[in-house]
Amino acid sequence: MGVEIKIENLTKSFGKQMIWGDVSLTVPAGEISVMLGPSGTGKSVLLKTIIGLLKPDSGAVIIEGTDLASCREKELYEIRKLFGVLFQDGAMFGSMNLYDNVAFPLREHTRKSESEVREVVMEKMDLVGLLGAEDKLPGEISGGMRKRAGLARALVLDPEIVLFDEPDSGLDPVRTAFLNQLIIDLNAQIDATFLIVTHDINTARTVPDNIGLLYHRHLAMFGPREMLLSSEEPVVRQFLNAQRVGPIGMSEEKDADELAAESGQELPPLPPIPPQLEPSNGIPRRSQREPGAWCRENGVKPPPGSFEDDMTMATGA
Repeated sequence: MGVEIKIENLTKSFGKQMIWGDVSLTVPAGEISVMLGPSGTGKSVLLKTIIGLLKPDSGAVIIEGTDLASCREKELYEIRKLFGVLFQDGAMFGSMNLYDNVAFPLREHTRKSESEVREVVMEKMDLVGLLGAEDKLPGEISGGMRKRAGLARALVLDPEIVLFDEPDSGLDPVRTAFLNQLIIDLNAQIDATFLIVTHDINTARTVPDNIGLLYHRHLAMFGPREMLLSSEEPVVRQFLNAQRVGPIGMSEEKDADELAAESGQELPPLPPIPPQLEPSNGIPRRSQREPGAWCRENGVKPPPGSFEDDMTMATGA
């Protein structure tokens, strides 16, 4: 069972440059959440702050009653054992084969015998589809395989929180689709809390239970997937639907002349909310919601065409 991540009034700057300020959200235990935002909005910085690699200027990151922003080093070390992290490039040790890369956290943080280490490593490599590749070096495999090896390493300590820093970076659409399904299947199996930073809109629309959007040094919105995919808020609508019309420009914010030129321009309709990916075995995840449930509960009319297949199946029409 995963644990909740509670972020309160978090602010981070590098020198005089504020990255984001007064960020508050709660990442629900055991659920899959995605954090989006234009390039340079500090998404990876947020992940590093959550795990305590960076200290915020102010605010709190509370996990199981401990504030990682202000706790002692010894407490931080213990809390970090709850985490598994998949870095952007896999962060493999180039001189070690995949087996030793995946085994590294076990040898570093546990007193398991080598036979016990082997049992865990092979289990996790099987989980990510890498059995038979354990003797290969990171330089001998594809980017997609390196991502999966990095994910196996992130899972060896049976974490209750898994952070993914742009897992789809550098992958083609087919391998991104396989990775997305793997994330869903893993969440169903280990029931941990997943937080994914990504730029991939298809991933954001089909994988998570919750979506957040960082924009212009603040958190624009965070909430259930259906809430953001049906939102009319300009920044959220523009980003999640990859539209040119809206406040986001090439340099993050459009200037007054650009916005004036768009004044009165009719926005394209919101696309239908797509079905959320389901586990390969067909058994729903613990956190999986019935399609359209959030919209019904909150009296929100979803975009036309949303949930039609699900509603047809439910009514037998």
